[in-house]
Amino acid sequence: MRRNIKSLILVILILALGVASLAGCSNQSSDQASNQTSQTSNQEPAEVEDSFEKIKEKGQVIMGLDDTFAPMGFRDENNEIVGFDVDLAKEVFKRNNLELILQPIDWTMKEAELNSGNIDMIWNGYTITAERMEKVAFSKPYLKNRQIIITLADSDINSKADLEGKKVAAQAGSTAVDAMYTEPDIVAAFDGGEPILFDTNNEAFMDLEAGRSDAVVADEILARYYIKQRGPEKYKILDEDFGEEEYGIGFRKQDKKLLEMVDNTLDEMRKDGTFDSIYNKWFAD
Repeated sequence: MRRNIKSLILVILILALGVASLAGCSNQSSDQASNQTSQTSNQEPAEVEDSFEKIKEKGQVIMGLDDTFAPMGFRDENNEIVGFDVDLAKEVFKRNNLELILQPIDWTMKEAELNSGNIDMIWNGYTITAERMEKVAFSKPYLKNRQIIITLADSDINSKADLEGKKVAAQAGSTAVDAMYTEPDIVAAFDGGEPILFDTNNEAFMDLEAGRSDAVVADEILARYYIKQRGPEKYKILDEDFGEEEYGIGFRKQDKKLLEMVDNTLDEMRKDGTFDSIYNKWFAD
């Protein structure tokens, strides 16, 4: 009996020593992990590299665009991507010995596409705003624009005040939406208290033409081109608008060399008349 008691005591002591040893190891591992985490958190974040040398090495630059945004960048009857911005970009990179790759993107995800490295720039009627300037670096403005209000020709809407109780459509992720919300009382008076959003401007116009929406707010450059193609007699553009803006080209903030190259080349194109020649191709009556 005594021998059994002694054996039991010995087993208990061995188990106790094992638990203590494990606890010590656990505390030591925990301390090491804590120290490593502390050291990592105290390190300065690595500076993100300018990608210009990699772009030159590949010989290609990728331009992100909404391929339904006529006349800036859109698909023609042959399904080729064409437009004012496309022609400008082709000339810019031809002069700098870089192949231009046109990459259609989801416009609501444009900044994410840029900063993830899937594209090298956003060039497609991209309005310069304070909010966007926090996410990307902009080129110099290269074109002026307004956010205009379009209805069908026989509509009784003649002012922003007349939008009360009406269905107003726009493209999701566009500055048309941002511009409307600078006048929140006007938006609050819309049917539903907010605009109806579509993936593309074309879908918004189709909704207007079908009589489901009462008005569309869109970039003047796109809207006038669209109306010209569909028949000006079918539409009315209100005298009032939701404000003026400027288009720029968006780059990753660290890509200063690419931005500078594009700005300098556009300046050259303005001086030698190429910019005006491309402009007149798309916008002259």
